[in-house]
Amino acid sequence: MTTSPDAARPAVPAPRRKSRHKFTGKAWWPWLKRGASVVFFALVIGLLVSQARHIEWHQVLTSLQRYPLTAAWGAVLLALTSFALYSTFDLLGRHYTDHTLPAPTVMLVTFISYAFNLNLGSLVGGVAFRFRLYSRLGLPTGVITRIMSLSMLSNWMGYLLLGGLIFSLRPPAVPADWGIDTAHLRLIGFALLAGAAGYLGVCVFSRQRVFWLRGHEIDLPSVRLAGLQLVMGATNWLVMSGIIFILLQHRIEFSAVVSVLLLAAIAGVITHIPGNLGVLEAVFVALLSHQMARHELLAALVAYRVIYYLMPLGIATVAYLIIETRAKKASSPGKQAA
Repeated sequence: MTTSPDAARPAVPAPRRKSRHKFTGKAWWPWLKRGASVVFFALVIGLLVSQARHIEWHQVLTSLQRYPLTAAWGAVLLALTSFALYSTFDLLGRHYTDHTLPAPTVMLVTFISYAFNLNLGSLVGGVAFRFRLYSRLGLPTGVITRIMSLSMLSNWMGYLLLGGLIFSLRPPAVPADWGIDTAHLRLIGFALLAGAAGYLGVCVFSRQRVFWLRGHEIDLPSVRLAGLQLVMGATNWLVMSGIIFILLQHRIEFSAVVSVLLLAAIAGVITHIPGNLGVLEAVFVALLSHQMARHELLAALVAYRVIYYLMPLGIATVAYLIIETRAKKASSPGKQAA
């Protein structure tokens, strides 16, 4: 009597299939995030609609026509300062990764990606354009990921530092129906400061210096580099606030402008609206319309959007097309044969 090889093997129980409808483990977390985003998005849309109903739009246009040129030129100079500063963020990444691209080239790539980031969102500008341009310039994916991670950390760690200081020391007055008061904002400020201090602490004291993110190696920066990230990021947020402060013609306290811009920025991130379109204006009108007429506030914010969003986008588009055209010419068959 012969036995088949399959019969001699011990029976292996079939693996149990996990129920797709079972709500266990960490399955609740994505649903909670989506629910919170939907609620926040609905609140922002409601805020936009409620504010738009009470705005005299013809007065906004009149205010723009009468806008003083000195304020506009001052805002343009600060916008140039902000873009120049942000364009050095990837120079930190150049030092961090030891790649050899020239500094002007790195700054141009950062400028282009930042301009598109402001208008089209971080996935398009901060991620897609950086990968596209740096890949064209010969950098491998792992290096690009490390540069991008360091740059984004510089921006948001600076946000934590500045937001923590502003909200804990000079929190803005918020409307009563928002369900949050200055005491809550102070607590948020302390939490933001703790986050910034925690990042510095990890960079100083962590024994593990290498981490892996989706198959890419990430090294912890030195404490000097981390400190530069916080200072440069916070300074850029201050310069952005200064642009709006000048466009508001110094009629609202600078600390209030900083705090409202920081609140509007995080509202735009949560709602995923490209360019923070409408969210920035709604938050400023909701929080500062008791200090300044709504049509004058909106006129200043329209000027800010033109100076800080649209004008750099036009320049970045031309620069990007030039880079793409040169890259195509360099890789054309006739060029390769020559």
